[in-house]
Amino acid sequence: MASTLAFPQPVTPAPRLESFRPAETINEVIDRLDAVIARARRDQHRGGYFAVLYRNVTARVKDGIRRGEFEDGARMERLDVVFANRYLEALHQFRAGDSPSKCWQASFEAAGTWRPIVLQHLLLGINAHINLDLGVAAAAVCPRDALGGLRKDFDAINMVLCVMLDEVQDRLARVWPMMTLLDRIGCRTDEAVMNFAIMRSREVAWAVATALAPLEGEEASRELARIDGRAALLARFIRCPGLTMSAAALLVRATELRQVPKIIDVLG
Repeated sequence: MASTLAFPQPVTPAPRLESFRPAETINEVIDRLDAVIARARRDQHRGGYFAVLYRNVTARVKDGIRRGEFEDGARMERLDVVFANRYLEALHQFRAGDSPSKCWQASFEAAGTWRPIVLQHLLLGINAHINLDLGVAAAAVCPRDALGGLRKDFDAINMVLCVMLDEVQDRLARVWPMMTLLDRIGCRTDEAVMNFAIMRSREVAWAVATALAPLEGEEASRELARIDGRAALLARFIRCPGLTMSAAALLVRATELRQVPKIIDVLG
């Protein structure tokens, strides 16, 4: 009987994910954020909540640079771009199945679940972006002795964050009245968390920048891991803030808007 030769079937290679390409200008950052928001609206993904908030902040910083509100507009744009690339690269890593920083991992994982309320999603992104990324970006743009000259503009960008996030909190309270339960039941615990993430952001982020600015190599990597671990602990608290607050958040969750695209539009 004649033998039959079995030829190996051609194997179709798996699609190769493009490597992350950093944004180079603040306009490109805004374009990238617009793309993230559009994808979140299309996929009805809660990751769009922080993205639209951050897009608004970036647009406000761009306007401030144009109006000459910062000591060094060119340096501020570099800081903004490096700052934004931290978030954009972390998101790219998560989508590719890689591991971003622990605090961003916590934020992105939460965005794929139904339980956290909108405020928690925003706080998780704010935590990673301010308590880790802002200080890292500042140390990268102004390493070693150059960091001191950035302080005034660094404080200015923090004030932009504070003002715009206060506006978001007011907007959430108007759209979802049940969120006031967090004040009545939790003794304003939601504002305590917000204050830590925002009002103390100047001290926390500047401390990160000061710690990282003089470091290089393995020493810098160890310090970065320590800071990320601290931010990840805060992320755990934001997502699971205790029995009383978690119960109150569930009540809010039951009454807030369900349509992700509509929430993104409200936040925008």
